[in-house]
Amino acid sequence: MPQSNWPQIFSCEFFPPNTDEGMRKLFAAREELMRMRPTFFSVTYGAGGSTRERTFQAIEAIQAYSGVDAAPHLTCVASTRAGIREILDHYRAQGIHRLVALRGDLPSGMREFGEFRYANELVAFIRAETSDYFHIEVAAYPEFHPQAPSAERDLLNFKRKVEAGADSAITQYFYNPDSYFRFVDDCEKLGLDLPIVPGIMPITNFTQLARFSDNCGAEIPRWIRKRLEGFGDDRDAIRAYGVEVVADLCRRLLAGGAPGLHFYTMNQAGPTLAVCERLGLTTSA
Repeated sequence: MPQSNWPQIFSCEFFPPNTDEGMRKLFAAREELMRMRPTFFSVTYGAGGSTRERTFQAIEAIQAYSGVDAAPHLTCVASTRAGIREILDHYRAQGIHRLVALRGDLPSGMREFGEFRYANELVAFIRAETSDYFHIEVAAYPEFHPQAPSAERDLLNFKRKVEAGADSAITQYFYNPDSYFRFVDDCEKLGLDLPIVPGIMPITNFTQLARFSDNCGAEIPRWIRKRLEGFGDDRDAIRAYGVEVVADLCRRLLAGGAPGLHFYTMNQAGPTLAVCERLGLTTSA
């Protein structure tokens, strides 16, 4: 199905802070981001469940007080079936109906993957345990997962997640829209019928962005990288240019039929709202 035929989804991702002050800032950002009328807010989950309690705290507050669906990330590496079952029961008791199911990273110092090795196994387990109770999001990589041996193998890995029961997908961030459109075309050729929402990373700090991108395999096109390098330490110039570049990317994606946008907020409302304002996606303050 063409991506433009799906209902539009606009969503935001947070990470669980380590301090109470950080959690208060997250909740303040969440309130500001309500101006973009989000479909859901997701919250990440540390390697091996290392941020489990903070993730629970953030998710429960979002679900209880924002009026917007909360979508916890759930990773399976270094986990057991009993442990995942316990978390699923916890979320059902809280009225959570959406999950982001991921493989996750092996915690530092650990060598064993646990009872799950791949995300498709986690998706299949969730479906076996809870049937259609949860809407399951999975990850997609238009520029290919950094650990994938080939583009073909990466696409087949994604296909396995979909066939295991995924309802929709969120991509890794990227700045080349052609990579997204090619990925969607490749999925359609395989008969994969689900919305694939592009992940969007606002640009606020070039050094940080370059480090993230090197780690996750997201390409920063040379023309963007050179302009950002040229701004040096001028953060205002970087932010202004970042809004321009990212808003243009989003326009091209939506015009090309993308079924929405998923913003990696880094727990900040301002950069995401600046882009959404350019796109006419926000309500008045």
